Amino acid sequence: MALDECSAVRYIHYMLEGTQLQQQVARPSAPTDQALDELENELTTLAAHLNAGNYRFLKLLAEFDLRGGYRGWGMLTCAHWLNWKCGVGLVAARERVRIAHALETLPKISDAMRRGTISYCKVRALTRIASAENEAYLLSIAENGTVSHVEKTVRLFQRVERAEELNAANQRYENRSLNYYFDDDGSFVIRGRLAPEQGTLIANALEAAQTALRDAARASRESSGAPDGPCDASTQRADALALLAETALAHGPAPLAAGDRHLVTVHIDESVLRDDAHEGRCETTAGSPVPPATVRRLCCDGSLVPMVDDEHGNPIHVGRKTRAIPSALRRALDARDGGCRFPGCSNSRFVDAHHVRHWVDGGETDLDNLILLCRRHHRFVHEYGFEIGRDGKDIHFTRPDGRRVVVRPPSSSVDHSEQLEHDHARMGLAIDHDTAPRWQGDRMNYNWVVGGLLQRSLLPHGQSRSLS
Repeated sequence: MALDECSAVRYIHYMLEGTQLQQQVARPSAPTDQALDELENELTTLAAHLNAGNYRFLKLLAEFDLRGGYRGWGMLTCAHWLNWKCGVGLVAARERVRIAHALETLPKISDAMRRGTISYCKVRALTRIASAENEAYLLSIAENGTVSHVEKTVRLFQRVERAEELNAANQRYENRSLNYYFDDDGSFVIRGRLAPEQGTLIANALEAAQTALRDAARASRESSGAPDGPCDASTQRADALALLAETALAHGPAPLAAGDRHLVTVHIDESVLRDDAHEGRCETTAGSPVPPATVRRLCCDGSLVPMVDDEHGNPIHVGRKTRAIPSALRRALDARDGGCRFPGCSNSRFVDAHHVRHWVDGGETDLDNLILLCRRHHRFVHEYGFEIGRDGKDIHFTRPDGRRVVVRPPSSSVDHSEQLEHDHARMGLAIDHDTAPRWQGDRMNYNWVVGGLLQRSLLPHGQSRSLS
């Protein structure tokens, strides 16, 4: 077969590479190979130490989360703290928190990771399906197989589980029903079975109707001076269902429109808005008290309707509704900040414009005096004692205890590998280059493996699953 010049050159390179590989395999006792073996042993030994180190990290993380250590820094969750303080991506951080708590219920897998015999990657996959019934079985697969074996086993098992869950969900939907009849005493009786999403929708609607009925009853009692009357919860739900029927008949059945917002009117004296230490009115139309700090937060980036009341609290003048932050200025603010400015927060949706110096205190509504904060951190600044300061044009946040929230935590440049080995030796962990993987190259029989998992996962009625 004739070869062109380029093909001939590629063929020669291929043959040379093959010859070099044969020479490396044929000379295992060469000095360079001995150094390579030492390098390999050091890598596998350190990998086992990292497995044990990851276990210690996850145990500490679970305790830190349970004790709410992240809350003191204004973080939404422990995963957000990990993202900020430890430089872990938010998705990976959520996984680490999940795994940390899962290990607390899996003592065998937890102990294997503590000894360095299984890696974080294997544990991450195992904790997705591990339970008290199948933990030992899964651990034997992880200790004698590769990460690929473990992950494929988990995927296949989850595929079977999802198929059964989907069949169960479809069966629930097919079995939905609603029947009603008039009983012998004339009462109207309803019996039904609905799909979960339908039931949740109806439960939410009933709760909203109950709230409306309670508010109307309270207003009626306050105007008439009548005493409160007891009302059973089941009676309230019956009245709420009747209200839902009246509403549907009055307006016609139609799907709920998205994006509907309710206007909430808050009455507050100007003196209280400027200084919450002053006494005065700060309440909703229904008379519920509202903290002045909350009103200041709502006034940062909301729609304002100025109202002038007489001495009896009756409105005598109502102005036009205007935005506290003009639309053009808000677009410029969105372009500059791109999301919440609180350190460690990556939220770019549902953010408010916050006045660093509030407009009621004389602060300007301009770009230099505005920053974006998510709803949570906006509340932290107004209601939970966090403060915003300035260093020239830069801003900084301070906790209620006076400690500054740093923008970027300092990174460590210290090599902790030797310290890690020392700590593990002190803990009595015998870790070497043979600690972690035990796979001998044999093929995995996934049908047999998944079948074993299914037999260890019991149905609600105590029956074992089968592959049939």
